[in-house]
Amino acid sequence: MIVNGKNIDQKETAALKDYLESAGYDPSRIAVEKNGVIIPKDKFSSETVCNDDTLEIVRFVGGG
Repeated sequence: MIVNGKNIDQKETAALKDYLESAGYDPSRIAVEKNGVIIPKDKFSSETVCNDDTLEIVRFVGGG
């Protein structure tokens, strides 16, 4: 799997939410694009990821 341009070994299919949490992401503070399609937050639990996928993950940060 490719995550933000880096190869990640994802041997088994997993729920997107589970992958994000295991990788240290807070699902409430990010946006995810999987294979060119933005995944709505309410689909993170039902959407799966596998070794053939490409993810772009963007974190929201405050500032001003």
